[in-house]
Amino acid sequence: MPLIDHLFSIGAIRKAIWKSWYPFLTRRLQDEGVIFLNYAFETDPPMDIPLEPEDEPNRACIQLYHHVGTRVNFRRQNVLEVSCGHGGGASYLARTQEPENYTGLDLNPTGIEFCQKRHRVPGLDFVQGDAQNLPFAADTFDVVINVEASHCYPNFPKFLSEVARVLKPGGFFLYADFRFSDGIRKWEHAMEDAALKLQESHEISSKVLRGMDANSARSLELLDKKLPKCLHSLGRDFAGVQGSRVYNALEDGSLSYRYYCFRKPV
Repeated sequence: MPLIDHLFSIGAIRKAIWKSWYPFLTRRLQDEGVIFLNYAFETDPPMDIPLEPEDEPNRACIQLYHHVGTRVNFRRQNVLEVSCGHGGGASYLARTQEPENYTGLDLNPTGIEFCQKRHRVPGLDFVQGDAQNLPFAADTFDVVINVEASHCYPNFPKFLSEVARVLKPGGFFLYADFRFSDGIRKWEHAMEDAALKLQESHEISSKVLRGMDANSARSLELLDKKLPKCLHSLGRDFAGVQGSRVYNALEDGSLSYRYYCFRKPV
């Protein structure tokens, strides 16, 4: 097992590493207008969803949020996104799906400050907080969404218990993330044990891989421009560019990227 993987398997150390990595990324990338930190999504034939001109450069990343965030009706709902990153997905869904309120939460205070300055959308706000200790009362939200973040959490079952706590009875949890093959059973067991009822799920690895193809050239250009050479390998994995470890694992099936929809029992 590579050293970095071993470190990431130790909860407290993994959290400390990510807690430093994301503010570093924000400081490096904010001047480039990078508002998405997730991998991408594309179907065959292409999704071709209508986008505003200002959204078009981020089409592949937006399409992942569109796929996950439009499975239930957001209209007049109170929505929480846990680990909102740089807020691009929150802004897109708040503008297009008409929730009553949309709250983006992230552990990264530098990222939250960036979101508050960059995304000024009616009903959209951003707060700093921990996915494993959500700063909200029970039964607060109609929908919780989490896109490509939970693999960073030291205690995934605790996160699921927090999602169930803050959801209203009958509320939905929309979720997308990945795991390497040696972690899939533990991942599945945690979801089976959660106080949430599975509504639907499907593998989206091939669609994410296709989205990575669309984004690779732009991501490599940013890596070369903004990251020191000693971090290029980690940066390529983080960006999911062609030839990276994550890209190759998706391609050979040793990494599984999935979408889930859960509902809190009434």
